[in-house]
Amino acid sequence: MEILITGGTGSIGRILCRSLTEKGHRLTVLSRKPGKVQTICGEGVVAISTLEDLPDSAYFDAVVNLAGEVVIGPYWTENRKKVLWNSRVGVTDELANFINRAVVKPSVFISTSAVGFYGNRGDNSIDENTPGAGGFAHTLCQGWENAASRVKEFGVRVCIVRFGLVLMPHGGMLKSMLPSFRIGLGARIGNGQQWMPWIHCQDLVCMIELLLGNVELNGVFNGVSPNPVTNREFTMSLARHLKRPAFFFVPALLLKLGMGEMGQLLLDSQRAIPKRFQEAGFVFQYPSLDSALTEIVG
Repeated sequence: MEILITGGTGSIGRILCRSLTEKGHRLTVLSRKPGKVQTICGEGVVAISTLEDLPDSAYFDAVVNLAGEVVIGPYWTENRKKVLWNSRVGVTDELANFINRAVVKPSVFISTSAVGFYGNRGDNSIDENTPGAGGFAHTLCQGWENAASRVKEFGVRVCIVRFGLVLMPHGGMLKSMLPSFRIGLGARIGNGQQWMPWIHCQDLVCMIELLLGNVELNGVFNGVSPNPVTNREFTMSLARHLKRPAFFFVPALLLKLGMGEMGQLLLDSQRAIPKRFQEAGFVFQYPSLDSALTEIVG
């Protein structure tokens, strides 16, 4: 397949690109640093710096949209929110415009979103039919998904994957957590009862590859493992795999004072399950947190 990818140099994108090229697919990656694309994504990958580089006659079998600035990072000022919005909704709108002008449309458009769409749902189990709930995270995800859904108007199959917390050796949420956990300073967040919908990076890549190849699948999918855990369970499991204690906790009030609205993301509870992937017969390589952490940290 000829595949156009945005966000291909990100922590998830680079794993996906390597997997796809190994399977013989031909990739074009949109990047602000095109000179680094082949080093990161693999030899033979074509790099472009803007969609304007592509003529109307350019053809792709599929478009995969992974673009987006890191959400947990700089304080959520109004300017930062605009950056987050433009990196997701803005880029997705640009892709929709490109697909609209393309002489021959791709057969599928896969775009990402996040479980932040659901807001704080407590202990309730949630699947793809659960409605979203307020806050900037939900508004951002809703705008992102609305922009992706525009592509359906052009006769293209659209799949939207709401990512959970992605576990990988050298990126994602563990990148910031491992240093403190390795020296015995691991800590739960708040009371630790909030549910964390997580996913191993290899399972996430396989999910995207399934959507690329199965023409019967469309709509929204939760990109999460079938076994979410609470923050307390996650904290204790990671500490156990690293053979370190985890006695500390970060008070919710301190988190809100220090991180503002962004801190609420770490306190929100989403007991999300991958109902639609399970219905499609997806087989998880890492269905349990123990199996995922064993592979990642030993």
